[in-house]
Amino acid sequence: MKQSLFVVLMFVVGCVVGAWFELDWELHDVSMYILYVLMFQVGISVGCSDNLKAVLSHCRPKMLLLPLATVTGTLIFAALISFVLARWNVFDCMAVGSGLGYYSLSSILITQLKMDTLGEQLATELGAIALLANICRELLALTLAPFFRRHFGPYAPISAAGVTSIDVALPAIARYSGKEFVPIAIFHGMLLDLSVPPVSYTHLTLPTT
Repeated sequence: MKQSLFVVLMFVVGCVVGAWFELDWELHDVSMYILYVLMFQVGISVGCSDNLKAVLSHCRPKMLLLPLATVTGTLIFAALISFVLARWNVFDCMAVGSGLGYYSLSSILITQLKMDTLGEQLATELGAIALLANICRELLALTLAPFFRRHFGPYAPISAAGVTSIDVALPAIARYSGKEFVPIAIFHGMLLDLSVPPVSYTHLTLPTT
């Protein structure tokens, strides 16, 4: 939770700096370099996981159902939100939801790929929405894990955590769902980690506002 709050703080500081100082950086290029670094980090985090072999040894075809349900449920509810938000259409809202809790990567992808169609201001605004929405998802997954477990079963905290079921939310999942669900949570987080770029790209290239 502290990490997420620190990210929000850095976002606010960045907004203040951008409002008060005129920077000569080419933000388009900077965001692309950051995106490359993030994708490299995703590969390293998956490849260097201490639990990778153990998770692979527990892999069963039916384990694919949980990440599939997480992606499907997230996109459906993101689409429904578009009926409340007149400013953004269904594809914009689904693009925000397709971050699946990976706030840093999804916000950069949205800002980068929406720049040409929405313009710099709206693309940046939608990227900021993605950042905050996915941070809120992480915070809710951490704080409401016992509620999800009690009312919806042991798989619910894993699905609610999205990508963070592999790292930040894993201790809460182990505590409330049970240690026997840790391999499933790691497998779930790894697959979602890898699926964020293609799922986001699919919705970012669809019609926009």
